[in-house]
Amino acid sequence: MDMSVVTCVEPGRLSLENRPMPERAPGQALLRIRRVGVCGTDYHIVAGKQPYLSYPRVIGHELAAEVIEVDPGSALVPGMTVSVLPYLACGTCIACRRGKPNCCVRIEVLGVHRDGGLAEYLVVEERYVIPAEGLSLDQAAMVEFLAIGMHAVRRAQVGAQDRVLVVGAGPIGLAVTLFAKQTGAAVTVLDGNRRRATFAVDKLGAVRAEVPGDDLRERLSAATDGDFFDVVFDATGNPGAMEAGFLHAAHGGRYVLVSIVSAEITFSDPEFHKRELTLMGSRNATAEDFAAVIDAIRSGVVPTRDLHSHDVTLAELPERMGEWMRPETGVIKGIVRI
Repeated sequence: MDMSVVTCVEPGRLSLENRPMPERAPGQALLRIRRVGVCGTDYHIVAGKQPYLSYPRVIGHELAAEVIEVDPGSALVPGMTVSVLPYLACGTCIACRRGKPNCCVRIEVLGVHRDGGLAEYLVVEERYVIPAEGLSLDQAAMVEFLAIGMHAVRRAQVGAQDRVLVVGAGPIGLAVTLFAKQTGAAVTVLDGNRRRATFAVDKLGAVRAEVPGDDLRERLSAATDGDFFDVVFDATGNPGAMEAGFLHAAHGGRYVLVSIVSAEITFSDPEFHKRELTLMGSRNATAEDFAAVIDAIRSGVVPTRDLHSHDVTLAELPERMGEWMRPETGVIKGIVRI
């Protein structure tokens, strides 16, 4: 039996193809994929800017699925709505041994290092299947990108006393904004697209929207009484923005690089040193982050209807992906329906 998949054959070219349906082995779950969120990583793959990928690749890692078949006695039940943890860890490296499988030395991310979920069916080890009962399929497809924001906020230990700057108001930056706000922090969002930055204020509780400009430093200084920000998150994937972010952090502050870019990032050591900055990367998310996000969605504190802006079918995606990559289209979170 064949199934339909969407493959990024090479930069700039997506193709709808037929492939054999996968076969399940013991310990694995056969899933019927129902929704796939499209994120910045997918756009970078199509643009040829993802550093960890080789072509061709079936993309897609923000997955909502229905369980079809599992081992007898599994905690998973056929028909159950689930999300998928797409970061496949080795379980034995130093990161895994220390409880950080999200940055496993030999990690394989679905849709990046191995074929992902833009397909009608997927087989994955049961331990990566996360029950999402009580969530709609659309909501379950949003858990992964929200969990990346949750992980970054938890890693930075954001609290109510903090003034936070989020640079980049794509889906990941918006997720960071949402969960930073829920700690009680005062969040400012900076993005070149004013509509996106304003969305963070209107829908997610940020206190201020800013756009770049020659007077940006003066505006940020005035907004913080000259102190700048206790925590700065970069979610741009832009080398220039990532380097500029060092100067947005307060003395004694934290700077968190959530985004990734194929470039060398440099900074002024005297400026970094005199601030005694804490610089940290935030990669992927953990099962605990997924659980926290699912609880947050169930409790109604995540405005999933506002975040979910666009839809296409699997067959339509190859023609529509380029449109979604244009800022004027206004995509916040696009979801593929299968």
